[in-house]
Amino acid sequence: MKAHRDFTLIYEDSSLVVLNKRPGLAVAADRYDPDAPRLDVLAEKELGRLYAVHRIDKDTSGLVLYARTGEAQKALSAAFEKREVRKTYHALVYGHPLWENLDTDLPLLPDGDARHRTVVNRKSGKPSFTEFTCLGKCGPFSWIEARPVTGRTHQIRVHLAENGLQIVCDPLYGGNQKPVRLSEIKRSWRGDPFEERPLLSRLALHALGLEFAHPETNETLSFFAPYPKDMDAVRKQLGKLYKVDPLAAYES
Repeated sequence: MKAHRDFTLIYEDSSLVVLNKRPGLAVAADRYDPDAPRLDVLAEKELGRLYAVHRIDKDTSGLVLYARTGEAQKALSAAFEKREVRKTYHALVYGHPLWENLDTDLPLLPDGDARHRTVVNRKSGKPSFTEFTCLGKCGPFSWIEARPVTGRTHQIRVHLAENGLQIVCDPLYGGNQKPVRLSEIKRSWRGDPFEERPLLSRLALHALGLEFAHPETNETLSFFAPYPKDMDAVRKQLGKLYKVDPLAAYES
C-alpha cells in the first residue's frame, strides 16, 4: 500500500484494519461540517469496505480500528462496550499535577453547553472513568498518559480540565492557545523570531496504543502508533532539556 498523507496502515487482515491517522481528520460524518474530509472515506478507496467500531476526536492523532466484515464489527463493538479494549493516549499539558497516578470517575454529558462541549453532570451524565499517570514534568509542561476505560466524547480532555490540567492548544477545554515554540522553551535559542515556525500548534493528544482480542482467533493483539512529526519534535526538544521521554517504556 502506498504512503498516504492522511493515515498510515499499521495492520490489516481479513477481519480488521488498524490505521494511524493525522490530527485534524474526522473519522466519521461531522454533523457540523458534513463535507469535511473523513478517514473512513479516504481509507476505503485503498482498503475496500470498512465498518466503524469506535471513534477518536477529529483533532486527536493516532490509532483507529475498523472491521472488515459485519461479524467482526459486531464482535469488536461488543468488546468496546464491555470495556475489554485497552486504550492508551498521551497528552502534553500545561502545568504540573500534584499526583503521579489519578483515577477520575466524573460523570459526563456530551453536548452539554452552548459550545457543544462535554460537561460534568452528576445528575444526567453517563458514568465515565479514566486512569491517568504523570510520565514526567518538563519546564512549564507535563506528559500525561491516559487510559480511558469508558469512551465518552472528549472524555480525556474534560477529565483533565476538571483536575486543573489543560492539554496544549485545546480549542475547547484549554484557556491557553499559544503554540509551542522552541524559542520559548530553549534559553539558548538564537533564531529569527519573525521566521520561526511553531513546533506544535494543535491539540497535543495522541491515541498511542490499542490492545484487544482478535474477533476470530481470540489472540491478543497490541498496537502502537508513533507520535506524529510535530508532537515528536516537541518530545525530542523537551527530552534534551529536561531528560524526560514519555515513550521510554515503549522504545526500550
